[in-house]
Amino acid sequence: MMRVLVAGATGYIGAPVVRELVRRGHEVTCLARPQRRKRHPDLGGATIVTTEVTDRAALLRALEGRTFDAVVSCVASRTGEPRDAWLVDHDANLHLLAAAKATQAGRFVLLSAICVQRPLLEFQRAKLAFEEALRASGLTWSIVRPTAFFKSLAGQAMAVKRGKPFTILGDGELTACKPISERDLARFLVDCLDDPAKQNVILPVGGPGDPITPRQQGALLAELCGRAPRYRRVPLGVFDAIVATLGALGKVFPPLKARAELARIGRYYATESMLVFDQARGAYDAGATPSFGEDTLRDFYAHILEHGLAGQELGDQAVFERG
Repeated sequence: MMRVLVAGATGYIGAPVVRELVRRGHEVTCLARPQRRKRHPDLGGATIVTTEVTDRAALLRALEGRTFDAVVSCVASRTGEPRDAWLVDHDANLHLLAAAKATQAGRFVLLSAICVQRPLLEFQRAKLAFEEALRASGLTWSIVRPTAFFKSLAGQAMAVKRGKPFTILGDGELTACKPISERDLARFLVDCLDDPAKQNVILPVGGPGDPITPRQQGALLAELCGRAPRYRRVPLGVFDAIVATLGALGKVFPPLKARAELARIGRYYATESMLVFDQARGAYDAGATPSFGEDTLRDFYAHILEHGLAGQELGDQAVFERG
């Protein structure tokens, strides 16, 4: 049994991590922002400490007198905008690292992202900067980089169910990913606490099965709905034009800078595969992308088509749901 502090415990991955820790018999303390505590009053019997992880002094005060064996960080910026990214993905994690040392925690498990392999965006640079700080911290660390979440591929499910075509960029074969469920990813993260093979290493991880392209996602949804697949193709040039226009306008009108960054983030995910990147070959390598878990995208799609998207919190992916 370990005493584990979990940050980001009320989030999409954080909540399953807490439940998995409790299930395995660990003593869990969760950090929750004051305004979110009412949304998640029950985290499986874990103790909830209300504080802001972006406020170092407040965080250390809230944890004063407590000791832990490990810290698990599932915090991430909601938008990826530069200011938010450095405040959360970098600074908040630095505060958690200080809290780990202050509370005698010897292990730190970080939920990062596979996309930092090719850092073209500010939030990726923020994540990498903290990864570097964690590796140099002297603690036992694990950096977990999942390929994609199931929910990130759910945005068009209800639209397809209503008979609408599945939107793809170009021919829909430009990218691929190996998505992993929140339950399987939670298991993987918790395994890092006591598996020596998962310590002091960077761990890319995807779900079971072969990589899937956007076109294949559309075909799978259509099959589960009992109809032939239909697609709405968007030329890559349209995306490029949006990014270029917002980027130019953002230089003149500062409020548009955030929109320009969001457009660049959207283009990145639309044109880059979420797989291990072979730097030597300059290409994504599906065979080098590890698989883990039991939950399949097919089963996930079947579930949400029948029961809806409750609990998935699509966020920016909801733009497709409105399509």
